[in-house]
Amino acid sequence: MDQELISKKELLELTGISYGQLYRWKRKNLIPEEWFVRKSTFTGQETFFPKRNMLARINKIKNMKDDLSLDELADVFSPAADDLSLPEHELVDRNIVSPPSLELFKRTFGYSPVLPFNRILFLYALDKLLRAGDLSLDEGGMMLKTIQDHEAAITNQNWTFLFMRKMGVSSFLMMTQQNECIFDAGSKVVARLTAASVAEELKLKLNG
Repeated sequence: MDQELISKKELLELTGISYGQLYRWKRKNLIPEEWFVRKSTFTGQETFFPKRNMLARINKIKNMKDDLSLDELADVFSPAADDLSLPEHELVDRNIVSPPSLELFKRTFGYSPVLPFNRILFLYALDKLLRAGDLSLDEGGMMLKTIQDHEAAITNQNWTFLFMRKMGVSSFLMMTQQNECIFDAGSKVVARLTAASVAEELKLKLNG
């Protein structure tokens, strides 16, 4: 599950951004601290980055920075939005989530006329996986029960959800830090979602 790394020099050359831009974006929280990976090389300590994540993030920043301030971009990329809440029906009316996903969500969390952002985020992650065909409804229920049991620990955290299947048996794992996991032979990661990526996609939809 390790992602290919790219050196800082290669990144700057490939993207055309400056050293100053890179670290200004880091200070503004547009690029997560954990993406700056210090490694020993024959020339000493150098900084590397997860290549796929960094190229995608820099491309988004370039495309969006003319329309949004850096502070607004930082909010889009953050997994938290404490001041945002929406009625359940509006999420369906705006096609943010599907009715079956909302109904499944309510079976676990109960009915609430207005959902806070952290629960919208969990619901949106569920809907994303169901629409992609990565989860069955029963597996979605398992995911929601796991979230409910640990909701306080993962709310406003930069979580990662891992859904796995082996010989027809499903399992679901959550992480609240950027840790890599090792699975026994034969296990297959069916889907991987992070709070930051899902929150970013959700906020763009909500603001659209």
